Amino acid sequence: MRIDDGTVREITFDRPDVRNAMTAAVARELADALADLDPANHDAVLITGDGESFSAGGDIEAMAEREETTPEAYERVRTTLGRVAENALSAPVPIVAKVNGDAVGAGMSLVAVSDFAYAADSARFGASFINVGLVPDMGATAILPRLIGLRKTKELAFTGKLIDASEAADLDLVNETVPDDRLDDRVGELLETLRDRPTANIGLAKEAIHDNLGHSWGDGLKQEARLQSMAYDTDAHEEGVDAFLNGRKPDFDS
Repeated sequence: MRIDDGTVREITFDRPDVRNAMTAAVARELADALADLDPANHDAVLITGDGESFSAGGDIEAMAEREETTPEAYERVRTTLGRVAENALSAPVPIVAKVNGDAVGAGMSLVAVSDFAYAADSARFGASFINVGLVPDMGATAILPRLIGLRKTKELAFTGKLIDASEAADLDLVNETVPDDRLDDRVGELLETLRDRPTANIGLAKEAIHDNLGHSWGDGLKQEARLQSMAYDTDAHEEGVDAFLNGRKPDFDS
């Protein structure tokens, strides 16, 4: 992951050979990059990916090698993926996702917890966790029902289907879609607008909006981590990972 710090902190996933999949180390680095933002020094954060993908979510090969107990999985999820969501949602400056390509799994979750998201027309989105026997994480279970609605959240979470950028915009998962070759310009226009606004006040507005949703993000993230740590210990997860790595369709018993 590359981090270019200026008035806009630019964070770029730089593992295009694996579609910018996230390891636990990458998630920790991302959480750290979202933790020390100061409206006096930063106007916004920009998150994007190298190559043709925004992020394919969790690194499946890393999952296959992982050996941990359910309590260990809980602690890892809370301190990595959960911390990314918590820091994004509580950041005192706006978070902008420039979705240059597919945003799947935790990649889609990151789009959801960002304050703005602009997507290339070619981008696709999916809460694909169920395809490897897992529960949506990185804040997805807390924010997606509020953002795109309960039924659509269940449809995406229970089926793992992909949707195109146009449908993502219709659902309010992204603010806008633009031709691929216009994405940089459109996001640049937004960042110029944000530079002209009082950043500290944006942070206060963001805090008020989130507080007034009526539920604690912290409680939601704890519940999410609890269920995800349970999912890591299921046969479905083991089957999903094995099927992915061997290029076959998973055979889930239930």
